[in-house]
Amino acid sequence: MATDIKETARAVDAAALMGLLPARPRVLALGEPTHGADTLLELRNELFRQLVEQEGFRTIAIESDCLAGLMVDDYVTSGTGTLDEVMEHGFSHGWGAFAANRALVRWMRVHNDGRPPSERVRFVGLDGPLEITAAAGPRKALTALHGYLAAHIDASLLPCTARTLDRLLGADDRWTEPAAMTDPTRSVGRSAEADRLRLLADELVTQLDVQAPHLLTATPRDDWDRARLYGRTATGLLRYHHAMADASPARMTRLCALRDSMMAHNLLAVAARGPVLVSAHNSHLQREKSSMRMWEGPVEWWSAGALAGARLGEAYAFVATALGTIRHQGVDTPPQDTVEGLLYDLPGDPSLIDPRRLATALGDTPPAPRVSPWFGYAPLDPVQLPGVDGLVFVKDVTRN
Repeated sequence: MATDIKETARAVDAAALMGLLPARPRVLALGEPTHGADTLLELRNELFRQLVEQEGFRTIAIESDCLAGLMVDDYVTSGTGTLDEVMEHGFSHGWGAFAANRALVRWMRVHNDGRPPSERVRFVGLDGPLEITAAAGPRKALTALHGYLAAHIDASLLPCTARTLDRLLGADDRWTEPAAMTDPTRSVGRSAEADRLRLLADELVTQLDVQAPHLLTATPRDDWDRARLYGRTATGLLRYHHAMADASPARMTRLCALRDSMMAHNLLAVAARGPVLVSAHNSHLQREKSSMRMWEGPVEWWSAGALAGARLGEAYAFVATALGTIRHQGVDTPPQDTVEGLLYDLPGDPSLIDPRRLATALGDTPPAPRVSPWFGYAPLDPVQLPGVDGLVFVKDVTRN
């Protein structure tokens, strides 16, 4: 078996990766099994650089706040702001503090400098304005959408005034109350004001759609695309807050599903304008159902990759990353009876594996998944190999 697995491995580069795919993808998603490891992010940066320069990809999407990401896109495409500003304010989840993310943004800006718009690489935040412990309020997205429409269509077509929106939204800290994540009674998501805002948001998005011929003539395409993003985000956040106020046992399943649904809709919207490279956790990109154990017990939901992949078919490609050790987190050399243990003996590092040939080498009874001693690392489940188009294996992740 070891010889068979060794024969599946190649050096990691764009040409080898594209050679594994059944068709040229519209979306090429590279997952990671843990967040914040510069070893993995530096590998991502180099692979994405090759795919941009050799294969013509023109958008890079990161698992980060979609609204904050607009600031990063402005910087990399036109030089608006400073690198320090966009790293501090253009990322969520603390991702702006990672050196490899800073290097990616710096490279994108240098790459774009002096190029025509059609050749520039765009930056996209894939995630909603959400954290694991809280969710943003809908004010920013709703008021931006209303402002765009108010500037370009007759006021009689708007369902409300900006003042009405402001009154219904109320204080922002009502929406961002941290205790609401674990206590549904602390959520504002099912108040009379929130219910009214959901209806108004739906009507504003409807106006954006039915007025599209006029709006696309009166404003640049990028402005209309941003307004659509505001609409998706406003309606998505209001659904999310509604679910936060749910006291049923399905509450966390709904929240996880809604988050990935927002990610999927953002991904599909970006893919409609051209080929996209995506960087996110494996669990957000895989074709199989995702699962997690949370304070309310185990939850399962369909990931953004599963949702987008169902729509895109072979135009969606998922490349998973697996790893051997994260010793500073207690993840030591993998046992030989796991996939990671078998791959750890490969001579190359990192290695690109054909998952179909790997599944054949493993036979009809694949090894059991590796057990992680650290909650921040999710091992590869061999059962999911048929849904993986490429597998990158990194032996050792070191402390940043």
